[in-house]
Amino acid sequence: MKFEQLDAKLRIFETAHDLCVLPEIFMVARLDGRNFTRLTKEIHNFEAPFDPQFRDYMVATVEHLMNCGFRIVYGYTQSDEISLLFHRDEESFSRKLRKFNSILAGEASAKLSLLLGRIAVFDCRISQLPTLNLVVDYFRWRNEDAHRNALNAHCYWMLRKSGDSAVAATEKLDKLSTSDKNEMLYQRLGINFNDLPNWQKRGVGLYWESYQKEAISPIDREKVFTTRRRIKVDLELPMKDDYSEFIKNLILREYPEI
Repeated sequence: MKFEQLDAKLRIFETAHDLCVLPEIFMVARLDGRNFTRLTKEIHNFEAPFDPQFRDYMVATVEHLMNCGFRIVYGYTQSDEISLLFHRDEESFSRKLRKFNSILAGEASAKLSLLLGRIAVFDCRISQLPTLNLVVDYFRWRNEDAHRNALNAHCYWMLRKSGDSAVAATEKLDKLSTSDKNEMLYQRLGINFNDLPNWQKRGVGLYWESYQKEAISPIDREKVFTTRRRIKVDLELPMKDDYSEFIKNLILREYPEI
């Protein structure tokens, strides 16, 4: 059998079940770290529950993803996860889901592994969101999840450091309300949860901003300014309705016709 015949015969087994995202549907990728609790607390021994160095590694990974060939409007990271909003007109790989999932997981895993000096692995899935409001709701969901996770993490590691096992700490927290957890942090450690750094409670946002760069004209050697784009890292994201409005305005800046 000639190669061309063999190629045509077997290629279909790779592509027969290809799923493509329809035009004008928003795509949001969510990447999650695999076994990151062990990676960050046992192998690397990062500070628990939050470590600025690990946060910076995650931010650098998001920046890499925003610069690796896709049109990404907004990147967001909290804990061991990353969310990416693609431009609605992104057409890479004919919008094939398997290509987006595999490439993004590979790029993120490679970047963080290089930063850590040890293998780190992400998985990836794509949400297909047909409306602006659903995109806003998605990021509102992750933002509020960050807040919930931060409170649980501070309480959990407080109990672990005081001698509780992982199982015992988890069982204790399962029985407590949000107000009980806040009170426990304050009574036992003197920590007011509201006073903790916002990046721990709300995550970190990354988005493009324009700026003026000074240059010298090669023709008349006069000083000129050019408009460039760069990624802004936002450690002070708003929350609740203000965050929803922030996301909405960010999207409308790209799609004023909506």
